Amino acid sequence: MSLVANTGKLAGRTLFITGASRGIGKAIALKAAKDGANVVIAAKTAEPHPKLPGTIYTAAEEIEALGGKALPCIVDVRDEKQVQNAIDEAVKKFNGIDILVNNASAISLTGTAQTDMKRYDLMHNINTRGTFLASKLCLPLLKNSDHAHILNLSPPLNMNPYWFSIHVAYTMAKYGMSMCVLGMSEEFKSFNIGVNALWPKTAIATAAIEMLTGDTSTSRKPEIVSDAAYIMLSQDPKKYTGNFAIDEDVLKEHGIKDLTPYACDPSNIDNLLPDFFLDVPAKFKEQVKKNESKGEIPELFATISKVITPELVKKTQAIYQFNVKGKEEGVWHIDLKNGDGTCGQGEPKNPPDATLTMDSTNFAEMFAGKLKPTTAFMMGKLKINGDLQKAMKLEKMMKSLKTKI
Repeated sequence: MSLVANTGKLAGRTLFITGASRGIGKAIALKAAKDGANVVIAAKTAEPHPKLPGTIYTAAEEIEALGGKALPCIVDVRDEKQVQNAIDEAVKKFNGIDILVNNASAISLTGTAQTDMKRYDLMHNINTRGTFLASKLCLPLLKNSDHAHILNLSPPLNMNPYWFSIHVAYTMAKYGMSMCVLGMSEEFKSFNIGVNALWPKTAIATAAIEMLTGDTSTSRKPEIVSDAAYIMLSQDPKKYTGNFAIDEDVLKEHGIKDLTPYACDPSNIDNLLPDFFLDVPAKFKEQVKKNESKGEIPELFATISKVITPELVKKTQAIYQFNVKGKEEGVWHIDLKNGDGTCGQGEPKNPPDATLTMDSTNFAEMFAGKLKPTTAFMMGKLKINGDLQKAMKLEKMMKSLKTKI
């Protein structure tokens, strides 16, 4: 679903897009293809992945079906030779590169103690180093273009300590991409190269979000980002540079007021999951505040104990510890890994897979389905230590509980 009409401004232009075999990268490629653009699909997936859809070759077929020209290249952005080889192939086939989209990214939403250095290196080598490397190697070709852009899929540099505290390694890696925008937009001005960042206002229905939450009903479709990217990449690079843009703002400035068609589930238009690094608007905080209830935690756990089933244990396979703060301060647990499952006050008998800390005023709301764990986490209402993916399984579990609580 695209609400932005193609103007032909990217016709004949060559885009080098990292991570373009699926998700946002592919959506940007397909939007440009409708103009008749050339697209270099620089991504790792050459063979079908057992869990993730799309390869560089299937993406190439989709691009050409829409009227674009495609060059699929196997590229790991951590490997300088692979990046350079793909650039050389682009020159052979398309005689140059006009636009670089640094989309490839790695994510691990873990605290300092839980982030192993292999994962740390992966994020920094793909996000920050990969973006710097691709920009550096494409620079000689971009200098020769009369419509040169670099677009990084990275957030505004928000120095709110909260965004560092919950996953400092990932925040550093993403902000590294944004610092490339900050520096290169000024450095490359004399070459008439526009360097900008684009970030979604809400969660986007990509493989990463589905893996994290198991649910995309409070997300928007990748097309909202590709439409915003298309508008940005159609601008005059001499005048449009150094911007940290948000997809929703770009579209509204373009005259698109109703963004409902981008929602995966239009009934959730007022309950979309805010993306990382964007401070939550005051009105959203007020809405959550109104929904807060006093909560009777002992009664809540008594109810939960009645609805725990062996099937739920089999599906979840996780132990949770809840460190409740505020009026009803205390420690509680739910064991959905052992036997037929148990819950109650105190620490679990076995080490928890995830420890969740939140105020008692939000606790009952979360279990009643009025405040999603993912939303609470993104807003700073919920802090998680341990296995984040298992923690987010709570959302599925709560769906089965909320009708009974």
